[in-house]
Amino acid sequence: MKLLLLRHAIAEEQEDFARTGKDDRLRPLTDEGRKKMKQGARGLKQVLPGIDLLATSPLTRAAQTAAIVDSVYGGLAEVEIEELSPEATPTDFLRWLRKQKAETLAAVGHEPSISLILSWLLTGSERRLFAFRKGGACLLEFSGEVGAGTATLLWALTPGQLRDLAE
Repeated sequence: MKLLLLRHAIAEEQEDFARTGKDDRLRPLTDEGRKKMKQGARGLKQVLPGIDLLATSPLTRAAQTAAIVDSVYGGLAEVEIEELSPEATPTDFLRWLRKQKAETLAAVGHEPSISLILSWLLTGSERRLFAFRKGGACLLEFSGEVGAGTATLLWALTPGQLRDLAE
């Protein structure tokens, strides 16, 4: 199994959005975030031509990021899961992941939870080894059991590197 971990694209500033009185879970991507993610998704498709299942946090900014990825790949099977929400734990995500049959999965989440998931799958520890930039991605591979400390990192790319790949 291969697992693509992707942080959502650039969203509205938390402080600015808070002034609207709306729940932060509804905070959307900015126009710049959408534009950069579209280009980044084209680069992503160069290094990962196929995705069997696209999972996303239920928060608006992650769901919008997933929709952009789907628009580039076309017709992806998508699912919204609480296991990618900011308050979920790596254990919650792993429980969900172990039930999946897809060969290549993509998961769109948030910092710091997405980097905790990455660290935990690579080392078995929740000590953060890596911090994702908005729109950044990495690809993991499990050659056998899907579990804590059983993943291998194939690559990690910044948002700028993904956009460069699209050109």
